[in-house]
Amino acid sequence: MEKILIVEDNKALAKMLALKIESTLPFEVHNAYSLKEAQLFVRKYDYFMALLDTNLPDAHNGEIVDVMLSKNINSIVVSANMDREFRHKMLEKDIIDYVGKGGIEDIEYVISMIRRLHKNQNHTVMLVDDSRVFRNQMKRMLEHLFFNVIACAHGEEALNLLQERDDIKIVITDYNMPVMNGLDLTKEIRKIYKKDLLSILAISSNNDEDISAMFLKKGATDFIKKPFSKEEFSCRINNTIEALENIALITNSANRDFMTGLYNRRYFLKSLEAYVEDASQSGEKFAVAMVEIDDINGVNDNQIISVAETLRSAVQPNDVVARFGSEDFGMLLKNISSQQTKVVLENISSHIETLSLTLSIGFTCNNDEAFEEVLNQADMMLYSAKSSGGDKIVGD
Repeated sequence: MEKILIVEDNKALAKMLALKIESTLPFEVHNAYSLKEAQLFVRKYDYFMALLDTNLPDAHNGEIVDVMLSKNINSIVVSANMDREFRHKMLEKDIIDYVGKGGIEDIEYVISMIRRLHKNQNHTVMLVDDSRVFRNQMKRMLEHLFFNVIACAHGEEALNLLQERDDIKIVITDYNMPVMNGLDLTKEIRKIYKKDLLSILAISSNNDEDISAMFLKKGATDFIKKPFSKEEFSCRINNTIEALENIALITNSANRDFMTGLYNRRYFLKSLEAYVEDASQSGEKFAVAMVEIDDINGVNDNQIISVAETLRSAVQPNDVVARFGSEDFGMLLKNISSQQTKVVLENISSHIETLSLTLSIGFTCNNDEAFEEVLNQADMMLYSAKSSGGDKIVGD
């Protein structure tokens, strides 16, 4: 388990923070009440990050911050000192954030920030700017927010990398660049990726007030004008990735069966229609199978979930498995021959028998038909399997 170090001489506050973090987040928390104790901890353990008070018994002026940063420990300052000059001095350092100790809302903000940073590790950001100095500054800021970062010098390079990688969730682009500027890059990206799949944060020092509107009209998610503060950038980038996550969550919920986690009928039919059209052009072989649990009376939710898990684990990651109703399922098996399909379905049937259940399965590998005909053929094969007593696999 990853660890967080809290350096705070107020023991009650430190313990409350530790309890809150450990009860809501997957971290082990260590409390140090002085600079000396903190130094002992960092010699022994590696830390995901640290929460630092700036007024400690043996370090009254924020010395703890430099000590932690010298150990490459990403840190959030949590301090009662809200003096503007001191706060700005701290923010000039490579800290993540500076948070006050004004009340419970500040504690909740710290918890939410840690949760956000932990999630950021799963996201890749592409940074596009022709200035090496600015790229390096931005790269460091993004890495302090725990993002994976790819840096490019111009739009054409960025487009090439986007075609090679499917893990990029945010593109941050400058406006003025050689080869392809940020506005043209935004336009080209939106030809490939909709806003629910990839966000674009545009940046510019241009004083033309129309630039921001032009970016937003071309598909940018947000716009930020240079120069900007570390705090503003942090809030904007974190809000951007959180919005993208929320869209993915809503979309996933709309496409999934609540009980089993499989796709639902609507998503299956939509995916099948699009895939059949592509496969007819590429010539890729595939199979569609309809599966129904025999004698559904007496089958409980746990058994249905077990059937769903069996179907899902038996196929390839790109295949589509859906739950149509209480006892019936659909399967789209991609890039597979008729013989391979039979082996997969026989293995499924054999495994289901260990659950004291049987299945009727109908399938078709007739790839020359239209979308509706493929479905009808699979349904006919299922009907044949059921009408002949069930516990059978029928296909062509």
